[in-house]
Amino acid sequence: MENTLRAALIAWLRADPALAALNTIEEEAPLRAAPPWLGIAASAAIDWGCKERPGREIRIALEMMSRSDDPASDAAILAAIEARVLALPPFHAGFELASVRFLRSRSEARANNLRAALLEFRFRLLAPLPE
Repeated sequence: MENTLRAALIAWLRADPALAALNTIEEEAPLRAAPPWLGIAASAAIDWGCKERPGREIRIALEMMSRSDDPASDAAILAAIEARVLALPPFHAGFELASVRFLRSRSEARANNLRAALLEFRFRLLAPLPE
C-alpha cells in the first residue's frame, strides 16, 4: 500500500494549480531541477489493520527546496502543499484512506541561498473492501 499511496499522492499534488509555482513534483529529490521543487524525502509503514481488512499507517515526509533570503518567502506555498495533502480523497485503486494528519515540519537555511522545508504527514489506509 505504501508505494500505491506515494504514487497517488504525487499525482494529487501535481494536479493542483496552486502548486504550479513549483518547477517539479517528484517521488524523490530530483537529480536536475532548479528550486523550487517538491519531493518525497522518506516514507515508512507499519501495520494498521482490523479484523476484516488489512491496513497500514504510513508516514511520509515531503521536502521542498527553494531559493530565498527571506524565511517567510515559502509560507504561502507550504500552506498550499499542506492543504492539498490534507484534502487527498479517500478512495483510490488499492487502498481506502481512513485519515490523514499533519505531524510536524522543519525549515532550515542552507548554503548558496537555498532553503529547505520538510513536512511530515501520517496516513492511515485500509485495503479496499472485496467486491
